[in-house]
Amino acid sequence: MASATLSSIDLTILAVYLIGTVVWGAWPRKSSHSAEGYLLGGRNLAWPVLLLSIVATETSTVTFLSLPGQAFVEGGSLFFLQVALGYMLGRLLVIAWLLPEYFGGQAFTAYEVLESRFGSGVRRAASLLFLLCRTLADGLRLFLTGLALQQALGWDLPTCVVAITAATALYATLGGVSSVVWNDAFQLLIYTLGALVAAWLLVRAVPGGLGAIFEFGAETGRLRLIDPRLGLTGGGITLWSGLIGGAFLSLATHGVDHLMVQRYLCARSKRSAAVALGLSGPVVAVQFLLFLLIGVGLAAFYANTPEGAGLGKDQAFAAFLAHHTPTGVRGLLFAAVIAAAISTLSSSLNASAGVAVNDLFKAIRPDSSEASTGGSVRLAKLATVAFALLQAGVALGAYARGLEQSVIYLVLGIAGFTTGVLVGLFALGMVCGRCRQATAMIALLTGVVAGATVFGWNENSDPAGKINGMWNALIACSTTFLAGWLVHQIQGNEDSETIGEETA
Repeated sequence: MASATLSSIDLTILAVYLIGTVVWGAWPRKSSHSAEGYLLGGRNLAWPVLLLSIVATETSTVTFLSLPGQAFVEGGSLFFLQVALGYMLGRLLVIAWLLPEYFGGQAFTAYEVLESRFGSGVRRAASLLFLLCRTLADGLRLFLTGLALQQALGWDLPTCVVAITAATALYATLGGVSSVVWNDAFQLLIYTLGALVAAWLLVRAVPGGLGAIFEFGAETGRLRLIDPRLGLTGGGITLWSGLIGGAFLSLATHGVDHLMVQRYLCARSKRSAAVALGLSGPVVAVQFLLFLLIGVGLAAFYANTPEGAGLGKDQAFAAFLAHHTPTGVRGLLFAAVIAAAISTLSSSLNASAGVAVNDLFKAIRPDSSEASTGGSVRLAKLATVAFALLQAGVALGAYARGLEQSVIYLVLGIAGFTTGVLVGLFALGMVCGRCRQATAMIALLTGVVAGATVFGWNENSDPAGKINGMWNALIACSTTFLAGWLVHQIQGNEDSETIGEETA
């Protein structure tokens, strides 16, 4: 796809947006002077801003540019909306099952709960797993974002990666989680406005307007909503893979991934966190619908045109933004693309810093001077910068090695599998109560091996025989839980004193 030619007006809009984001994010906030304030916003953030932050965090640039492709491509549909049903169900499970665990004490991270069930070793193992997969996955997402911006703006990829990372790391480091959450809310408003403007331009560009788009969508089957198949194998999303698989995926990503759990711990109360999380499901569903309908509009716009024939499903929206939007508006729309990237990256950096400081450093060296209030804030800031450099390094490394996008999506899938493993550990702790640390480690390793086995199977199977990726979280969760439960039954219950000895 040819790159966009940005006018001086467009570039000015982008520059003002980036500078404004950094200044607003880095503006001093009273709550950021203590460890609890820097990493949890003083546990005093209101649910509306947390709601916007949750939605912004789970929407990346890849989602922004690729989701319309689900309806744009030949044979496309609105089937992706079936996932939204599972996402809403999964959120309800998190509210009923996990939020009480997190608000039972003054937890700083999601993984402190595991220490009370299994011991500090399991807490550290889960934290390391989170940090490894978060750094790898978000570094690769940063690379994919760089590719999208490279195609759209014509900048070289390292410049795109460095610019996004530097701007995000600056305000995430200086302002802490309060800056991240408030900026998330702002970024969500920006890219939602951008999507609405793009949809309006599409309606105006298609002869016959909105009616013609819906007529085209109905004639080509792009308005289909429900696929009743079970969908255990093969690609695509069906009613049951979206409902059941999506529920477990949401339970994993929103229940045990500290990227999201950190948002709940910033809330004023459990009820406030529950309201923010519960309402985020319908908001995400509406967002999905908007992007999918944009995809239908793109298909109608590019129908029977030479330009449309050469576009892949992940390129259509970016091509429209680059070549069929007016000067000035184009700058706003690409600011929206960058907003989607920044909201995810900033959340990842701050969440990773919180886990590194509280679950690793302070757990290992609780008497260190750096474990004090002021020292913890300094450590968290250093950790934020370190993870920014690591994620940028992953992105630039992927660029240097010339990785194919298909390989990257495979790695992202493997990283995503690990959240299902962590759900299995939480379930094991809640069902079995306090049990041996070794039992939890066996369960964790079993879940990881199960994930590797599934991906190995899929790599060597024809498309029809591949296990549908929507079931990954359920497979990881169930194998982890069952392995731990069986070992626990064989070994018997372990009393508190023995667990304490293992932990030591």
